[in-house]
Amino acid sequence: MSEQATIFDQTVSARRSLRAFLPQAVDRQTMEQVFAVAQRAPSNCNTQPWITHVASGESIAKLRSEMSTRFMSGEFSMDFPYEGTYEGVYKNRQHGSAQALYDSVNIKREDKASRHEQFMRNFTFFDAPHVAFLFLPEPFGLREAADLGMYAQTLMLALTAHGLGSCPQTALSFQADYVREVLGIEANNKLLFGISFGYPDPDAPANTCSTDRAAVVDAVTFHS
Repeated sequence: MSEQATIFDQTVSARRSLRAFLPQAVDRQTMEQVFAVAQRAPSNCNTQPWITHVASGESIAKLRSEMSTRFMSGEFSMDFPYEGTYEGVYKNRQHGSAQALYDSVNIKREDKASRHEQFMRNFTFFDAPHVAFLFLPEPFGLREAADLGMYAQTLMLALTAHGLGSCPQTALSFQADYVREVLGIEANNKLLFGISFGYPDPDAPANTCSTDRAAVVDAVTFHS
């Protein structure tokens, strides 16, 4: 393979969902470089339908201090339905992924309190110094959500290439109204999910978690 292909393969393989970050902030120049690369993501008719708001400093501190409490009090405001169900091999993959995380932090299957505590760390962004909230403006829907997904993957690969880590989190969409309130975002921008990011904590057990991928033969059919 060419050197370029090798570097790309290594970057893709290195990207994982990390759940422990150092407090060190990412400098503004690096963030702007990363998000500039993400702008190269493809989209239908080049519409680029994503709107990203990055919370740091006081704004992320405000969100971190309130989101857990609001979730536990039953406060939900989701812009997109959370209706999908996993069956068969997809459910097996879901369970396998969760178990890999719990094994990495030594939480037993029957320890529901510790599992809940681990889940709640979503709302403190796993101590990351930054979180990117990804929005779709109205009236965009499924097609544009796919575009946003391509943008998110490009963003996470760019973060990886710069020595940073990330974790995409659907849970951060559970309080869309509150996120808009804190960040001063108009109601017609609909929150799809968030991505916590920063410098990975190399000593955190949670960051040893690694999940399997299906074989190519299970996902791709080549026709001739």
